[in-house]
Amino acid sequence: MARIFYSLALMIISPLIVFYLYVLRGKKNPGYRAHFKQRFGFVDKSLFANNNKPLLVHCASVGEVLAATPLIKAVQKAHPKLNILITCNTPTGREQIITQFKNTVACCYLPMDFPFATARFLKRVKPQALCILETELWPNLMASSRNRNIPVLVLNARLSEKSQQGYQKVAKLTHIIMRSITVLASHNKTDAKRFIELGLEPHKSKVTGSIKFDITPTQEQLTKVTALKQLYNFEQRFIWVAGSTHPIEHEQVISAHKNLLEKQPNALLIIAPRHPEQFDKVADLLTQSTLSFSRRSNNNYNNENVLLADTLGELQYLYGAANVSFIGGSLIRRGGHNPLESAAFSVGVISGVHTYNFDHIYPELIKLKGAIVVDNADELTQQLIALNQNSKACQTLGKKAAQCVGNNQGAIQKTLNIINQYLEPKP
Repeated sequence: MARIFYSLALMIISPLIVFYLYVLRGKKNPGYRAHFKQRFGFVDKSLFANNNKPLLVHCASVGEVLAATPLIKAVQKAHPKLNILITCNTPTGREQIITQFKNTVACCYLPMDFPFATARFLKRVKPQALCILETELWPNLMASSRNRNIPVLVLNARLSEKSQQGYQKVAKLTHIIMRSITVLASHNKTDAKRFIELGLEPHKSKVTGSIKFDITPTQEQLTKVTALKQLYNFEQRFIWVAGSTHPIEHEQVISAHKNLLEKQPNALLIIAPRHPEQFDKVADLLTQSTLSFSRRSNNNYNNENVLLADTLGELQYLYGAANVSFIGGSLIRRGGHNPLESAAFSVGVISGVHTYNFDHIYPELIKLKGAIVVDNADELTQQLIALNQNSKACQTLGKKAAQCVGNNQGAIQKTLNIINQYLEPKP
């Protein structure tokens, strides 16, 4: 009954959902209007030329795609003939899938959670198993998968206390979700306990750690980082990256850099807004300021004060080319973004206090002194000036951040072992 009411509510607000995605988001980013039929389950059956049933992996957006990439590549290495379909919700997520995997996987949008859309989607795709990254828990998708005997694997699962309280408010619907899960691989025992308290059967719970720690720069990545360091004259100047910034933070970061330039005139800020629709808005802010800047997409950097990183898929390389990074979404109440992309390159982290989306990472990163927490733009400025003046402290911050990454690796193999149990035997 709870699922019926949920589905009816979705149907009632469906015009608003379509208006939001196609009109409002589509106006800011035309990518939302492309492949729109896929959001209703109309997936091209020719995605798989050999008609083999794929492993379906759902990653909500860019962050989940980047986190899942090493895991999916491990699956590809272990099962080179396995078809893999990666779904996402956003155009930027889709672009990241193509960037990371080229034509070695199929990709499409996950349909909206209407019963008819999920049924159509599953009927066309016929997945061997459904792997859901983190907590993209859609009741109709999961219940329909269970009814079709499709294993539902929730991987890299995390659940904050706040999110748990939210699920408890819709207990009957939550029970349907928990009953639909075949296996849940969580970050730690605390996350596992919260899922069990919501109704997950204890024997379905496995603790694997976070796959986000299993990030090791490849030689190709290190080569690109070296080239970027040479391009931006890393040896002669202080470079900091402000990654995944949001409105309000853009202004704070620009202000902090102005203050830093008073102490270190040749310092370079590389600012990478979280969403592509913010690129031009940040360019406008920089134009209105007294700072000189160039855009990464123009590839014409000439010693300006600021580089606007308005390209996709390069942020981790830009982190690697810096002395220190600021991770956005944390000076405002957005819950922060993944600091490990910076830490893996031995680049220390500065963050605001709002990091609840990464409560499984920041406490240890801070404890190991690989991250510094600031309350506001003034404190950000102070830390940048201090690290610029003390290169040894800056290098130590980066080493401690990398140590935190290394200490927590191993989740990918544990997760791969789980996936292997639910793949159909080779003919």
